[in-house]
Amino acid sequence: MSLTSIKELIAIPSPSGYTDEVIDFIENKVKALPYHCSRTYKGSLIISTVKDPEAMVIGHIDTLGGMVSEITDSGTLRVSQLGGYPPNSFEGEYVTVITMKGNQIRGTFLVDNPAAHVNKDVKGTERIMANMHIRLDAMVHSKNDVKTLGISVGDFVVYDPRLEITDTGFLKSRFIDDKACSGIMLDILQKDVDALMNKKVGFYFSNYEEVGNGCPAGLPDSVKDLLVADMGVVGDGVTGDETKVSICAKDSAGPYDLQLRRKLESLASENNIAYTVDVFPYYASDGTALLRSGKDIRVGLIGPGVSASHGVERTHKQGIEATRALIMSYINSLPAKG
Repeated sequence: MSLTSIKELIAIPSPSGYTDEVIDFIENKVKALPYHCSRTYKGSLIISTVKDPEAMVIGHIDTLGGMVSEITDSGTLRVSQLGGYPPNSFEGEYVTVITMKGNQIRGTFLVDNPAAHVNKDVKGTERIMANMHIRLDAMVHSKNDVKTLGISVGDFVVYDPRLEITDTGFLKSRFIDDKACSGIMLDILQKDVDALMNKKVGFYFSNYEEVGNGCPAGLPDSVKDLLVADMGVVGDGVTGDETKVSICAKDSAGPYDLQLRRKLESLASENNIAYTVDVFPYYASDGTALLRSGKDIRVGLIGPGVSASHGVERTHKQGIEATRALIMSYINSLPAKG
């Protein structure tokens, strides 16, 4: 598949709590197509072929980010995390601070006292948020200087994604989780209209997954099966592969639905889709939130293998294509609209 939709979504800042722009973008992309579009009260977007879909594919468009939690006397900013990520992985990243009035001020996320020529212990400083700050690209030397820029506690902090697509097929960027699967979903909505319109299926673009309260908010009561399209994990102790789609058997909340998992494995085998089955020990998704809510819905989880999750992420075009193929195989296996 083309990576255009993924690239477009990655380019739009959308940390948890600041997602209207990317939701507007997706809705505008499909507004001329014969779908039902609606928003939940919390701002997620549902695009479906009928008002009462029985199957739903969900991906989240919110990402990791930050929020200004303190303006220091020296004119730097302390940051509170949005979502869970290791601060050392984001150290040195360029950022944008978005004020409540929409102004954007650039800066850099740094460890305190970062100059090696004056701080011989800089390597040993523990990389926790209490020891990190934003150095603003503005002439500021005090708290009042910063406030003059219009910056205040509660402003959003957006990290640069640094997107790169290599000639070897790798997609490198922050926020592949979950802009990759959201981009796949948008690509399907735009290119597979006829196949979709024959099914009672919907696509849910969730906007609070990274902070744990996205789904099941606003999920139609008609939904019986939920297919979560999120990232697969690559690392020690797991089977994830950047060139394959991962089918998650269990995450931190427990097992995903066995019958749905069997169906996904069978579809992958029958359609020669490269896949792996995995257990993710420190992982949660919109499916996790739904399972913990106790709703009587079957839940499955798939996604391309992603290296260095919640850090400098990377996947491969083959893994993205395998994920798209499995989503479409699942949709094609659904009963036709009666």
